[in-house]
Amino acid sequence: MSRTTEVYLDSASSARLHPAARDTLLAALERGYADPRRLHGPGRDARLLLDNARAVVAECLGVRPDEVGFTSSGTEGVHRGLLGLTTATGRDGIVHGAVEHSSVLHVVQWRDSPAHASIPVDADGVVDVDALAAAARAAGVGAVALQAANQEVGTLQPVDALDLPAGVPLLVDAAAAVGHVDLPRRWDALTASAHKWGGPAGVGVLVVRRGTRWTNPFPGDDGLDQVGGFPDVPAALAAAAALQAVLCEREEVAARQFAQVERVRSAAAALPDVEVVGHPVQRLPHLVTFSVLYAGGDEIVAALAREGYGVASGSACTASTLEPSHVLAAMGALTHGNVRVSLSRDTTDEEVDGFCAALARVVGEIRAGAGL
Repeated sequence: MSRTTEVYLDSASSARLHPAARDTLLAALERGYADPRRLHGPGRDARLLLDNARAVVAECLGVRPDEVGFTSSGTEGVHRGLLGLTTATGRDGIVHGAVEHSSVLHVVQWRDSPAHASIPVDADGVVDVDALAAAARAAGVGAVALQAANQEVGTLQPVDALDLPAGVPLLVDAAAAVGHVDLPRRWDALTASAHKWGGPAGVGVLVVRRGTRWTNPFPGDDGLDQVGGFPDVPAALAAAAALQAVLCEREEVAARQFAQVERVRSAAAALPDVEVVGHPVQRLPHLVTFSVLYAGGDEIVAALAREGYGVASGSACTASTLEPSHVLAAMGALTHGNVRVSLSRDTTDEEVDGFCAALARVVGEIRAGAGL
C-alpha cells in the first residue's frame, strides 16, 4: 500500500535545509542584501555577516578564514580549484581516481593533456594510492584530484596515505564527506557544497591553503576572495550555521545512521541476485548503493516512490543522461538496476524497516512482471 507522505532517502543528492540554516537565512535576508564592498551602513552590515560566515566555516574545517572562498556550487569549486592549481604550476596534466565526481572528469576533458591519468580502484572503490603517487611523478602533471569519500557508493579514500612529489598539489573534493566523517588532513585545496550538509543550494566552498600556488584561471574580478563576484551573503551565513549545527550533532547522527544503513545493506544482500557495492566499513555512515539484476534502476525507483520512498538511481551526477555509472563500471560492479539510498539526519528506524520491506516487495513484483 502506498504511503501518503514520502520518506526522503536521497540526502546525498541534496539534504533538507537544516533548521539552523532556515532560521539564520530568514534573519540574514533582512541585513545581508547590500554590497559588502561598500562603506555605507548596509554595506558594512553585509560585510560583517560575510566575514562571520567565512570565520565559522573556517573554524569548522580547521583552516584560516582568509583561505575560505564561497562559490556558487561544489562543481564550480572543483573547476576553479583544479584549473587554478594547474594554471599556477604551468602544467596541465591532472591525475585522478577513476571514481571522481564528474566535475573533475569535465575539467580533465576540457583541459586536454597527454599527462592526464585515471587511476583504477579495487572492487570496493578504493583507489591505488601508490599508483596515484607514481603517476603524479610523470612530466607535465600539475595537480592531483582525490575525493574524501565517493558520492555514489560511500567508500572513503585513504587520502592521508598519499605520498605526492614536491610541487604537485592535491585537490580534495570533500562534498560527500563534510558533516558526516572526519576530513583528511593532507591537501592543498579542498571543495565542498552546502546543500549536501543541510545548507542552502547555490553555496559552494573552495579552500586554498596559504602558501599553495594557485592562480585564478578565469577573467579577473574585484571580489573579496579567490572567487570574486557578488556574494550571496544570507545564503553563505545560513550555510555556515548549518555546518556548525551538523558538526555538533554529527557523532550521534552518524552512529545511528551507520547502524541503519547496515540494516539496509543486509536486507538488500538477502535478496536474490542483488549486489551491495562500496566498502562495508570504511564508508560514509548514511549511504548505501546496490545493484539489482533483472530489474531496471528507474523501474525500482518509480515503484519505491509509489510505495512512499524517495531514492536515487544511476550516477549521482549524471543520472539524467541515462548513461551507465562510471563509478560502478570502474569498480567492476553491475551498472544495471542500481539504487542509492542515503538517509536524512532524522530518518527513523521505523522508516528504515518500512523501506526494507518495500524493497523486497518491489523487486519481487518487478521480476514477477518480467516472468522471472
